[in-house]
Order: sequence, then structure tokens, then C-alpha cells
Amino acid sequence: MIDPVIASRLQFALTTIVHIIFPVMSMGLAPFLVYFTWREIRSDDPVYEQLRRFWTKIFAVSFVVGTVTGIVLEFEFGTNFAAFSTVTGELFGGPLATEGMMAFMLEATFLGVFVFGREKVSDALYMVSAVAVGLGTWLSAVWILVANSWMQTPRGFEMVTKNGQSIVSLVDPIAAYANPRFPWMFVHMQNAAVLSVALFMAGIAAYHVFRHYHWEYPVQNVAFWEKTLKIAIVVLVLTAPFQVLHGDAYARHVADTQPQKFAAMEAVWETESYVPEYIIAVPTNLEDLTDPRAKELLGVGIPGGASWLVSGGDPTATITGLNEFETEAPPVAIVFWSFRLMVGLGFWFIVLAFWAAYRWWRGELREDDLLHKSLMVSSLLGILAVEVGWIVTEVGRQPWVVQGVMKTADGVSPGLSGFDATVTLVGFAVVYLGLLTLYGYVVARIIRAGPPTMAESEQMTLDDATASAAGDD
Repeated sequence: MIDPVIASRLQFALTTIVHIIFPVMSMGLAPFLVYFTWREIRSDDPVYEQLRRFWTKIFAVSFVVGTVTGIVLEFEFGTNFAAFSTVTGELFGGPLATEGMMAFMLEATFLGVFVFGREKVSDALYMVSAVAVGLGTWLSAVWILVANSWMQTPRGFEMVTKNGQSIVSLVDPIAAYANPRFPWMFVHMQNAAVLSVALFMAGIAAYHVFRHYHWEYPVQNVAFWEKTLKIAIVVLVLTAPFQVLHGDAYARHVADTQPQKFAAMEAVWETESYVPEYIIAVPTNLEDLTDPRAKELLGVGIPGGASWLVSGGDPTATITGLNEFETEAPPVAIVFWSFRLMVGLGFWFIVLAFWAAYRWWRGELREDDLLHKSLMVSSLLGILAVEVGWIVTEVGRQPWVVQGVMKTADGVSPGLSGFDATVTLVGFAVVYLGLLTLYGYVVARIIRAGPPTMAESEQMTLDDATASAAGDD
């Protein structure tokens, strides 16, 4: 049997890695749907109704599956991490409860109107429903990230003893919930979600445009896909460079507030200056993939780059090495490689965005088959970047579950056996991978079906209006 601490961590990691896909899709789609709804109401172009109808289907599926998988995560705090919940519950439970009572209920209430009520309510109320759904989606992220950011940079609390146990007591809600990490995490996460969905849209649209113009396979709604591709390109041009620039500043904040995590990101063991930033680091054999020093074997880096990053411009700045910290180092190899993959993907997204924008400006967006193939291959890479980014965030904080306050091993449920933890780990792996497969199948069917044609869209509108009138009678 697996050690209960390791099994609990693996279980939470697995369920989180699968779950995060669905909030990324719903949070990223939210501003697109608000825009599509606004343009549908304000313009006579029927393509915006098609866009709104088509992407709402994927949003709704993502919301449902995200709700199911997200509820389980909250239960895991009690089943696998009861000690953590007991110690930090006074502070940690508030944001999670608020997320359910405020954000989730706002989103769920108006989602029915948004999905089914287009012809049953006025344009103004329908627009309100679109904004409310989007706002609820983003408010959910606010409260989840408030809780997580407090674990990274805990503030506004004191340790007190109740019933013989030392627990966290909330003394300053503003300091706790508006902690230094929250604005960085929120902006980076929400921009990443929009960027990921823009890549997803661009990849799907490029596939249909490629089929139509290069394979000469008649695509009935090619104008819809061309519009989708152009909207996605605009968003990519805005979000991809911002993500890299914001990430650069975010890394300096991490270095200031969690220097051990930053040292793990750069695999710096001894305190030194003029530390290179390795853009490419390749081990000479497979065993070295788990060696934190593998970057020293074959690396191409920018001299002084890591020092420049940590200081904001000084290539000779000193970085505190992992050997200087009293606690054990996090799994450095995982953090190091994940950080490089995330950064590499970020720069690739910039290349894609401006490559596509240039081709559009030249009037060659339909002709560039290499661009289309690159967008297709990259359609899910935004979600991958989010995944490895969260790995850096969470694994880099180890061995702490609350930085400097409580270690992860001390947060596991004391009565949890290795057998119980292993069985539930296997069970969750089967269920969550099954849900992910089902989600992929449903979304693929929606994509294959495509948007309604103009005639079908007009007929649906007429049917809705007739049904509404019959109900009024």
C-alpha cells in the first residue's frame, strides 16, 4: 500500500489536474460569450448568434462537469486533509463557503436564462444574464484564489490554542484575504484562461478553414469558422504578450515572498550571483530527468538571466540557494522542468499570435497551411501551460501546505490508513479519467456538428418566438 501522505497528495493532485480544465474553459469562454451576446443584440450580423449558440453549448458542458469535479475537491479537505481543515478552517473555510453561496449561485441562477431564455426575455434582461453568468464564473475564481493565495503568503492571522490544539485564528480579514499574492494569482490565472480558450478556438477554426481551402472539402459554415479564427487571433495578440510580461513581474514577487520556491524554479543549490537563465536544458540520459542538477549537463542559457529576473534588471544579483533554507527542498526537478515548459509555451503563444496577425494583415490567412497546422497542434497547449503553471505553484511550495505555518505531512487526516488512501486514489483515477473522456467525447461531438446554419438559426429563433407566444396565450 502507498503511504497515506503520498497517496493523499497524489489523489488531490490528480483530481485538481483534471478539474482545472473545466474552470479554465468556462472562465475563458465567459468574456467571449458576453461579447457575442452584445454584438448579437447590437448588430444585424447573424454570425454572432451562431457564435453565441455554439460556444454556449461548450460552456454549459464545462460548467456542469466542473461543478461535479469541484465539489469533490472540497470534500477531500475533510476526508484526506482533516488536520489541515481543523487547523486552518476558521480562515480557509470562509472563502470556499462564499464561493458557493455567492459566485456559484449567481452563475447557476442566470445560466438557465442564458442557455434557454433568448426568445423568452427582453434583450436587456438577456444581456444581464450573460454578464451575470460571466461575473459569477470569475467571482468563483476570486474566492478560490483568495484561499490558495493565503496558503502561499499567509497574513492576518495568529495561532491560538483551543481545546489543547494550536489553530489559526482570523484577526485581520482584509490582510488575510487581500494578501500580497492574490492580485498576482488572479490576473495571471484569468488571463491564462482567456488565452487558453482563444488557442482552443483558433485551433478548431484553423482545422475547418484548412479543410475547406487546402483539402477542398466543402465546409458549410466556413464563414463562421473564419470569423472565429479572426476573433481568436485578436485575443491572442492581446493576451499572449501580456501573460509573459506579467509572468516576469510575478516571478520577482515569488522571489521576494517565497525565495525557496524561486530557487527551486531555477535549481539553484548554492547561493551565487550572475546565475544564468536556462532557456533550453537537456539531460544526457533519461535518469537525469529526475536530477535537479540536470540543467548543468547540457544547457543553453542567458548569462545572468536568472539574476536579472529576480532583481528586475541586475544580471549580477545574488540568488539564495536551496541549501541555505532550514526546511527540505521541494521536488526540484518537477518544479524546474515545469517552469521551463510553462515559459517556453508562453513564448510560443506570442509567436503564434503575431504570425497569425501578420498573415491576416497581408490577406494570406486562408493560404498559410503551416500556420493552420501550428494552430491545430497548439489548440490544447494553453491548458497544458495552466497545468504546469499550477504544478510550479503547488509543488514549489512544498514541504509546506501553508507557507511557514503548517507542513503538508502534518495536514493529512490522522486516522487515514495506507489501504484507504490507496483504494480511493485508484477509484478517483478511474472516475475522473472517465469523466474527462466523456467530456472530450461530448465536446468533440459539438465541434463535429458545428454551428447551426443561418437558416437553422433563423428557424430556431422563429420556433422559440412561437413557443413564447403560445405560452403567453
